[in-house]
Amino acid sequence: MQAIRVAVVAFEGVSLFHLSVPALVLGVEPAPAGLPRYEVRYCSPRPGPVRCSQGMVIDVPEGLGPMFDAELVIVPAWSHPANRAPAELIDALRKAHERGAQVVGLCLGAFVLGDAGLLDGRRATTHWACRDLFAKRFPKADFRPDVLYVDDGGVTTSAGTVAAIDCCLNLVRQRHGADVANRVARLLVTPPHRQGGQAQFIEQPVPELPSENRLPGVLEWARARLGEPLSLDVLADVAHMSRRTFTRRFREATGTTVVKWLTGERVARAQQLLETTDLPIEQIATSVGFATSLSLRQHFAAQLGTSPSSYRRAFFHARRSGESMPAAAAHNA
Repeated sequence: MQAIRVAVVAFEGVSLFHLSVPALVLGVEPAPAGLPRYEVRYCSPRPGPVRCSQGMVIDVPEGLGPMFDAELVIVPAWSHPANRAPAELIDALRKAHERGAQVVGLCLGAFVLGDAGLLDGRRATTHWACRDLFAKRFPKADFRPDVLYVDDGGVTTSAGTVAAIDCCLNLVRQRHGADVANRVARLLVTPPHRQGGQAQFIEQPVPELPSENRLPGVLEWARARLGEPLSLDVLADVAHMSRRTFTRRFREATGTTVVKWLTGERVARAQQLLETTDLPIEQIATSVGFATSLSLRQHFAAQLGTSPSSYRRAFFHARRSGESMPAAAAHNA
């Protein structure tokens, strides 16, 4: 099978972390079953020695040539968000998008996509610390300042630092399914899937007593019992907290409500079962905690823009042909 081509843009002052994330996620070793080979190449508007923001100098011998036939083009955190990206990079990004490549801006890399005009009329996000500058520079973008990542029409942007990992894991999930993405996450020893709509900036107060830091265990407990009638009161009782305290701690830890979190977890679990089993949709619905298959279909459509049966068919045909998930279905998912 032909490798999926990825071009990652390097530039003076680039973050070594953001430069490394795409290859760490897409090229994880040993590659889990279902993850095809990704060929990650680095390119630069000015090939040669590039100094990273951490002071290290790396050699990037290629110009922007790898962008011309890449299926994925990724721009790491731009080091000068107040300055417009160079014209040759903007032109290469526009051409890549026009021929159908998925273009990704990690963190402040969203500014480069904005300079290329790729965010006009599209949902987009970036690091919360630069939200005011972003909104001022790109007024035509549908700016979503509080989310971790967002994909709109094959143009993907993310928030800062660790959200870059979430964003790249979501690329895997879009193309190869939730089960493969979760196995990649396990190899990276990182949480399997944070929803893109989760809040960027989450205040995490230091607990007064070690016994108060019970929330992570409660989340794992709930994930293992999604088919049961979980409620705010049930989870608060497991955490040995009052309803009011648990509600506050839960939002501080996850950036969302119990109901929304449970729905997202149930849809994600349904995705895995649709990909990896032949269970009837009605059985999947009840096993993940939805009262009816209609409820599953409604939540599935709201979150992923497709139906459970269409999602299963897309992965079935992709696996039979040995390819990744069809692009249209991947973007909907």
